[in-house]
Amino acid sequence: MVSKEVIVKSATGLHARPATLLVKKASSFKSDISIEFDGKKANVKSLIGVLSLGVTKNANVNVVASGDDEALALEEIVKLLNSLEE
Repeated sequence: MVSKEVIVKSATGLHARPATLLVKKASSFKSDISIEFDGKKANVKSLIGVLSLGVTKNANVNVVASGDDEALALEEIVKLLNSLEE
């Protein structure tokens, strides 16, 4: 299992469009990937789960990946989160 803290820089946080991009990317990996925010945890492969966290701009989230391709999955998810600028 690997994890990394990321600050969400997207102006809308993880709402509709950025959350959809995140779910699509996560679904391309075999590993279980979750995101933790404000004491809550959601499966990144679930759009409803990601949206239910209510992640806002400048929120500090923890991305956790566990499985066969966990290192690559974590790297790609973090890269996507960092690319979601204003």
